[in-house]
Amino acid sequence: MDGWVGAWTGGRRAVHIGNVADFNEQFRQEDERPDADRRARRLRQAHHYAGLAVAYSPDPSALVLPAEADRAWIDLLARELDWGPVEFHSGIAPGSTVADALAARPALAERLAGDPGPVLHWGRTPDLGDGPELAAVRRYESKAATHELFTALAPGHPGIRVPRQEHADTPRRAARRLAARAARGLTTVLKSPHGVGGYGTAVVTPQELLAAGGARALLRRLVREDVLPPGGDLLLEEYVDSGPAGSGRLRDLTFDAVIGADGRVHPVGVGEMAVDGTRYQGVTVGPGVVPPGAAAAAERFGLAVGERLAAAGHRGWYDVDFVTDRERRLAPTEANLRLTGPAIAFVLRHRLDEVRGPGHLVRTLDAMPLGARLSQEALFGHLERLRPQCARLGATVLPLIVTACYEPEPAVGLALAARDAEALDAAQALLGSAHHALGRMFEALR
Repeated sequence: MDGWVGAWTGGRRAVHIGNVADFNEQFRQEDERPDADRRARRLRQAHHYAGLAVAYSPDPSALVLPAEADRAWIDLLARELDWGPVEFHSGIAPGSTVADALAARPALAERLAGDPGPVLHWGRTPDLGDGPELAAVRRYESKAATHELFTALAPGHPGIRVPRQEHADTPRRAARRLAARAARGLTTVLKSPHGVGGYGTAVVTPQELLAAGGARALLRRLVREDVLPPGGDLLLEEYVDSGPAGSGRLRDLTFDAVIGADGRVHPVGVGEMAVDGTRYQGVTVGPGVVPPGAAAAAERFGLAVGERLAAAGHRGWYDVDFVTDRERRLAPTEANLRLTGPAIAFVLRHRLDEVRGPGHLVRTLDAMPLGARLSQEALFGHLERLRPQCARLGATVLPLIVTACYEPEPAVGLALAARDAEALDAAQALLGSAHHALGRMFEALR
């Protein structure tokens, strides 16, 4: 089998391990007095996001999730995506990493390892073995290291501009440099070297710095509000202005690819991400989503990045994320040497094209607010009432993240699939209105 699916799974059914928290833990930054509440919250959020493991590959043979999920969700997805029987294990790591949980269940770990298909993880972690693959991940998951790589490659790619970046390794240095940039009227993007999903990133304007009472006060507040990690090791990056909001310009793009066992790089696609402030919310992929010129520029640069990652030892999935400037040039902002939120959309699109015919667009909504706390059973019933309405609009609803529905700020992760963007927009609006109405109903019952 040619292409990225062949490089990723060899066309075989795969075991999916939802080890998001294990990967993030590998790069977690703490101060000298670790905050147990902060760590527990981070672990719980990662375990919810691990629900995306349902779509690591087009056809899972087994699925392992850290948080407790109802089997009904898997059966629904199996019907929609024409899967064979799926061995399902959930709730195995409520207060630990998946690696620790599997180490305590050697029979299960051995059975999964003996599956005839590949065993796929969110990312390469130390428990999976040392060597060049882990070394490449450790190196290039750093936003400082990828910035150096982008800078080295950019001269060969006229449509690419790399934002300027500087490193501050203490809070005092970070505050001093941030204040100096604000004095010159510059907006700054603050980045933790190993932030994920938008956590560890903040955009600071000179006006916000002044209102906060200065750079040191602002940095303390961002740590206190859990926007930035403690410790003060930060990257200060040039803010790339895409133009006025609502101008129709593309802002956030991603290019995804797979590096095969032989080191060859296989493109998967380019998608348009939805980003709220600095937080990733989801992506839309499929025909016509990204204009051909921008898609081609992202692919050319992303493949060049992939060749360097392959030479460093990386194998498997990776992506390169971009923002666009006013001249429609692409500014690469980070690379992820692991599965990604957009990867799930690309996998679902491939599977739907395979079983229902080509031409699908897929949009993922990773944390859609529910408006009220629900049990999984109640959430299932709520979405089952909405799915026929979305179908009449031409859209299929695929639930992905269902374990965050009883959080203090309840949410659900969904994928929408349709043949055109208008159907996606209409279904998303319908779901948003229904969730808002749900909140009003529960508020009235209090």
